[in-house]
Amino acid sequence: MAVKNRLHRSELAVPGSNPRMLEKAPEAGADIVFLDLEDAVAPDDKEQARRNIVSALNTYDWSKCAVSIRINGLDTHYAYRDLIEIVESCGDKLDTILIPKVGCASDVWFVATLLSQIEAYKGFKPINIHVLIETAMGMANVEEIARTCPERMEAMVFGVADYAASVRARTTNIGGANPDYGMLTDPDETGARAYHWGDQWHFGISRMVAACRAYGLRPIDGPFGDFSDPEGFRAAARRAAALGCEGKWAIHPSQIPLCNEIFTPTEKEVTRAYRILEAMELAAKEGKGAVSLDGRLIDAASIRMAENVVRQMKQIESRR
Repeated sequence: MAVKNRLHRSELAVPGSNPRMLEKAPEAGADIVFLDLEDAVAPDDKEQARRNIVSALNTYDWSKCAVSIRINGLDTHYAYRDLIEIVESCGDKLDTILIPKVGCASDVWFVATLLSQIEAYKGFKPINIHVLIETAMGMANVEEIARTCPERMEAMVFGVADYAASVRARTTNIGGANPDYGMLTDPDETGARAYHWGDQWHFGISRMVAACRAYGLRPIDGPFGDFSDPEGFRAAARRAAALGCEGKWAIHPSQIPLCNEIFTPTEKEVTRAYRILEAMELAAKEGKGAVSLDGRLIDAASIRMAENVVRQMKQIESRR
């Protein structure tokens, strides 16, 4: 079965066409680094980018992070060469393949079948699969995609920029808020009305998260385009975490510590989780199904939430 417990707090995007960034990527501090052959690489640079990635994977020490490559779209003639040239040359260095613009289950099966053939030929262990949900078709089929190829499928990423283009959403900043997406309150006693911004990506992220959790995958939020706006990034990351995402993309190294901070449980959360587990263990010995802790009801659902926090924190500590 696919790896289901890899840390995904931060996923750093690194263009395969930039050797200097490839050299720095292993020490950047991200949980996962994905080496990009798709949108970050111009058509004339695709072949050189493959060679750069092969060289980087075979030269540098990647033990401090998981490693992925984002291949080109399956509707292009680059995709199969991405897989063959890179996986044959250094598939033993790869943890996952990131497939862009996945629209249906057959997209996943195509990559999985090709990987199986290369792995059998080279004697490599199976490589996991990430998918990008970034089209209207992908969102419409997100549950079908999520249950495809469970022996390889590991995570889904919400690709907000291409999703916005696919559904023709009006947006002002990749992954950010749009001032036009809001509601007016009813008039107060003076007739004044307040305007409250909304989150136009709430539905897409929530639906993807539900599909991931239903089929044991990790939901990851995509990019926030303005890397000069750390507070905007924090707000977007906190929203994603609140909705159930386990991590977020970083398109600039400065976003990595923000990801790791926001998607790591706080000391207060961890302490409370342990207290919940202790209180419920005591309640079980006393034959109670629910008890009160700090004036709040806790029950079996509280145990599951607390166990999630403790499990994640142990995983983070083991990596340190």
